[in-house]
Amino acid sequence: MLTYEEITGYFLKAAARLSLTTHPEYWMNSRSLEREFACTCHAGACEETEMRSACTVSFSWGTLDTALSLEGPIGVCDFFHEADQDCPHLHTNAIPPLVLDLSYTLALGGASISEETLLSLTQMLKLRASEHSSRTVETRPGVSMTLQDNRLQPDLLTLQQRVELPIWHPDGMRGLHDDPHSYSHRRRPESDEDEEGEIIADDPRPEEWLPKTMVEVCQDILQVLEALDATISHNISDNV
Repeated sequence: MLTYEEITGYFLKAAARLSLTTHPEYWMNSRSLEREFACTCHAGACEETEMRSACTVSFSWGTLDTALSLEGPIGVCDFFHEADQDCPHLHTNAIPPLVLDLSYTLALGGASISEETLLSLTQMLKLRASEHSSRTVETRPGVSMTLQDNRLQPDLLTLQQRVELPIWHPDGMRGLHDDPHSYSHRRRPESDEDEEGEIIADDPRPEEWLPKTMVEVCQDILQVLEALDATISHNISDNV
């Protein structure tokens, strides 16, 4: 079983292992009663970050996530209704992953950049960030503008990424990268029909793979931060 404290602990330990400086925040959502986490990360000392990129990692964790990490789809039944042998929750391996939202920012420092250069820059950022992100399922670059002297000026380059982490798998750690059609199944004993059986967990133990996966996530963050700084420095120096 996983808890909010374990997930945040795995991330912070992985970041420290890779020398990422972290500034974590924790709070409770009073409406949804979910625990929420946000952590700003950057490379190097805090005094040197004014003109360097940073990344904010955020996610929410509720009691349903705890139930899913322990029992998988069966946890949905236990959480929302009484278990029923015919319930579709017992015949699927599809459960919501833990979603990490990564938000990168880099101040442009008042540099004068043309619209064409900004467009080229955001496209290059998306390409380089995608190349350095082994676990990212989505990458969206952008530009934050400010109003100065009655003119809109680019202020921040932004990059949004989405990472989906598995918190349960019916075949345990060894099945994380398997073909989803190869999952283990169990036939319902009272049915002789050739139907999909109830999915059972083969001791998933997410605590075995999530620490390693968090290291991969932090490696991606560090590489994207470096790529972001290098891309901006090169393009701004060529256009100043």
